[in-house]
Amino acid sequence: MRFDLHIHSCLSPCASLEMAPSAIAQTARERGIDGIALSDHNSARNTPALRESCRREGLASLYSLEVCSAEEVHLLTIFDTVEQALAMTDWVYDALIKRVNQPEIFGDQPVVNADDEIEEMEWRMLSTAAKKSLNEIGEKTHALNGLFIASHIDRPAFSFFSQLGLLAGNENFDAMELSRTACESEWRHKAGTIPFIRSSDAHNLNDIGVVWSEADLEAFTVAELKRALTANAVRISPRLTHF
Repeated sequence: MRFDLHIHSCLSPCASLEMAPSAIAQTARERGIDGIALSDHNSARNTPALRESCRREGLASLYSLEVCSAEEVHLLTIFDTVEQALAMTDWVYDALIKRVNQPEIFGDQPVVNADDEIEEMEWRMLSTAAKKSLNEIGEKTHALNGLFIASHIDRPAFSFFSQLGLLAGNENFDAMELSRTACESEWRHKAGTIPFIRSSDAHNLNDIGVVWSEADLEAFTVAELKRALTANAVRISPRLTHF
């Protein structure tokens, strides 16, 4: 099964407005991706639309958000159900600074349905850090039976290694994510035995399907992914050498 656990919808202020959940699901299916997770910044409010869009396309889906910790580390928190992802969203919203988004500066944040209709504009500024530590976010994710993954560890900003330098050993990551151009061997010594995934981190439709992870899964679930990660049975696509 080929999957991508890090795709942004139009709810993320940095993503293209073409990234409606319906378009994401259709594009992923057309490009040979079997399962996806929507991982918007600090929110999962477009996951109900993703669930319906994936049902229509016959595509497997998980439900996620990319939380920015107090240390400004980006973290994927991935769940089996929309309800779990929305519970995580409520917890994160309580920890966000209550600032109103300025779309002319930071970008629009539309909450949409599976028919591409805007239901609401998210007023909270999602492009900010939550007042929760990395460890607190991991504990909450696991309490909700989710996967806890360090985002794009090779990047010079908003990554675990850019912000914190070295593993302390108590982070309890289920995996670490490599960006599309990252060389696996260059990061293995820093990650130790923590398994890798590779994701597109797509912010526009053209980026969906350019890289992926894959594994033999009986179902596209958190439990099956955790089993495959623990068994070192997740394979990642070759890195891109150019955009």
